Amino acid sequence: MKLVVGLGNPGRKYERTRHNLGFLVIDRIATENEIAIKKKLCDAFVGEWSSNGEKIFLVKPQTFMNRSGDAVKGLLRKFHASPEELVVICDDLDLPFGRIRIRPKGGAGGHRGLLSIIESVGGSPFYRVRIGIGRPPDDMNPEEYVLEPFNSEEIGQLDGLVAGAAEAAITLVKDGGHRAMERFNRAS
Repeated sequence: MKLVVGLGNPGRKYERTRHNLGFLVIDRIATENEIAIKKKLCDAFVGEWSSNGEKIFLVKPQTFMNRSGDAVKGLLRKFHASPEELVVICDDLDLPFGRIRIRPKGGAGGHRGLLSIIESVGGSPFYRVRIGIGRPPDDMNPEEYVLEPFNSEEIGQLDGLVAGAAEAAITLVKDGGHRAMERFNRAS
């Protein structure tokens, strides 16, 4: 069993913002595999999928970014799963725009959604697919930057970026972390 969680904020206001890359990737995976993400469980929208006999749950927490851990903890408990069965997809200010990096564990790196999950599940023994959004201009606060819509140059690259991150997450789930890191950490 795998719980694949895309981080973002609920509501139209945030749909096409940098902080919602996790939601965009989950939507892409769902569309490509004809999965409906409509079931409401533990403050999250969830879609169920099966690949090679393994159950995979695609998750979009509806608790807002800073409380993502509440939904994740509830779902882990509901499905009797461990944090090791968790994959988190999120944006990353410290990676250049378009770069994808997969990590098996680590800190939050200032990402409040990851921090919420780490605090809620009691550590960070889970994989994360981090998607680079780059740093804000010098005159902009990072918290404002992540909630801004993508600029026109980024929008031109967004579809390819979301497709690549979706492929990285699927590779991670199907082929394991080592294979996914080998393939995507080098390529991006």
